[in-house]
Amino acid sequence: MNSSSIVNNDDILLKLCHSVSHVLSSTSASQISHAGMIQSISRTRLKPDLGCFSIFDGGFSGLVVINFSAAAAIEIYRRYMLNMGMPETELAFSHTSDDVSNVMGELMNQILGDFIGKISKELQTSISQSQPKMLTINKELTISVDTNLDNAVARRVSFKTENNHIFYLEFAMDKTEFLRSADFEMNEEFDLDSLIETHGQKAQAKSDKSQDVLNDPNVKGLVVDDADDLLSELGL
Repeated sequence: MNSSSIVNNDDILLKLCHSVSHVLSSTSASQISHAGMIQSISRTRLKPDLGCFSIFDGGFSGLVVINFSAAAAIEIYRRYMLNMGMPETELAFSHTSDDVSNVMGELMNQILGDFIGKISKELQTSISQSQPKMLTINKELTISVDTNLDNAVARRVSFKTENNHIFYLEFAMDKTEFLRSADFEMNEEFDLDSLIETHGQKAQAKSDKSQDVLNDPNVKGLVVDDADDLLSELGL
């Protein structure tokens, strides 16, 4: 998010785009990227082949819609399940499978959780979300999703999977601005995964160092001598 004193709808959308890319990339062990251009649209819609939406409320209100093509949904689903250790023979092949819908709904929930956690902290506000709903949609059907927003701003951003399959994020919320006060200081963000990895590396290094010390013949000799002295004192 930019460092200016005003945070607007597009700044919030950019944070949501980062959450989509981060969560889907990490859970599927692949590269998910979003376009650098944001499209202004009149309203949000659920479109083929797989549409997912969730409503959020609190400090600001809005709607998030993600429309996956069949190819994009299957690619993300299969990469996610394989990354979780599932055998490939047990995976679904059709985007109409209940298993695909359940997984994509869970990923949508993780995306919104990541987004709400970060934006609530940065804007110092409270936001809640509805349970994401997933629908399989025919080619001939487009569902318009309306929200009770006073002055809605709607945007669309395209995303691309590692195999170049396209899906779209559509976002609508009240037109709003957050103004930073002069004495506002944002808490530094940290990546929990990176933090765990760093501590793991330090622990491993300490373990290796301890093992090297124990393997030192001089240290071994001292340990043996100390043990002999103790046994002598005990009369053994």
